[in-house]
Amino acid sequence: MLLPATLLQLIAVSLMAHIALAGARITTSLYALSLHASEFTIGTLIALFALFPMLLAVHAGRLIDRIGIRRPMLAGCLSIALGCMLAGAIGSLVVLYLATMLIGTGFMVIQIAAQHTVGAMSTDAQRASNFSKLALGFSISGLCGPVLAGFLIDHTRHAIAYLVFGAFGVCSLVLIAYGELRRLASAPQKEETPPGSALDLLRNAEMRSIYCIGTLLSSAWDLFTFVLPIHASHLGFSASTIGLILGCFSAATFAVRLAMPRISRTLSEWQVLTAALILAVGCYAVFPLMHHVGSITAVAMLLGMAVGSSQPNMLALLHHSSPPGREAEAVGMRVTIGNASQVLLPLAFGGAGTALGLQVVFWGMSAMIGAGIPAAWRRACRRSMQI
Repeated sequence: MLLPATLLQLIAVSLMAHIALAGARITTSLYALSLHASEFTIGTLIALFALFPMLLAVHAGRLIDRIGIRRPMLAGCLSIALGCMLAGAIGSLVVLYLATMLIGTGFMVIQIAAQHTVGAMSTDAQRASNFSKLALGFSISGLCGPVLAGFLIDHTRHAIAYLVFGAFGVCSLVLIAYGELRRLASAPQKEETPPGSALDLLRNAEMRSIYCIGTLLSSAWDLFTFVLPIHASHLGFSASTIGLILGCFSAATFAVRLAMPRISRTLSEWQVLTAALILAVGCYAVFPLMHHVGSITAVAMLLGMAVGSSQPNMLALLHHSSPPGREAEAVGMRVTIGNASQVLLPLAFGGAGTALGLQVVFWGMSAMIGAGIPAAWRRACRRSMQI
């Protein structure tokens, strides 16, 4: 059984690490814009947050399955703090390339460790509830990071924002070193991970569907945080206004996750994921038609509800379907696939935005998300017939 104090500290570490990541992402976009970087250059920087997570996530999951979470999480927090401090102390486009890789890789390790630990140490009855609590923590950090970044940039400068987010990394490092998470760290919690290729996980049809639908919805989230600052800057919005819009988006993810226990009594996981896909398609379709703060904020909140509902349901499905002893590796595979899209989509859509305009980016993402609706719909209907 997951001890309340341990769960609370696990959420706190994840929250602080995610504040640093979310704040650094928006700060990087706005700082690059202030240097008159092109959409393609900004897309490259944002993609680098996900490059090494894409390459290393499965290996990180296997390592966590083998040695526990404390040492990997300490390394992850150190990487986040170092990346933010470098960006704040030196502050050039060249340094940002290194900083974004350090921050993204560090957060990836913490994300895999946290999600694996919640799933592994929860009972079947507790698992969905505990995943929802972890997801609520990410919603809070998703709200605080962009809002804090916007206000720090407007009232101080970009370097101060990076240093503040580096301090969050240091605080999470201290909490892991001296808090309750020490007790989870000494030895592996499971038997040795069964041999096999990571690609074996993709041969399971259920897991392929979970990965594909989850990747579409996480891409909808990640691309929004990349393209909204560009779209809003072109409309003349201030950094504070952009941060508040992103904060409202995260507030919506918080609200829907708070309601998820009630929703799950009525709808299955696949039904929730299908509804999320449909809502996300509509949001991306109308985004380029929105030009006022109020309308953009309203659509952002609807999108936040869609993507916010997906993660707890997806993680519960993933933990249930993953092979015994390979749960962290399965989470790592999900992070690898998700980060691959985070590398490719900003580059592709950044180039498309430069050449064809942001309308193409929004409508292209809408079409891509819509392609996943038939598969999710079939599984939702199949689940309803079984019930």
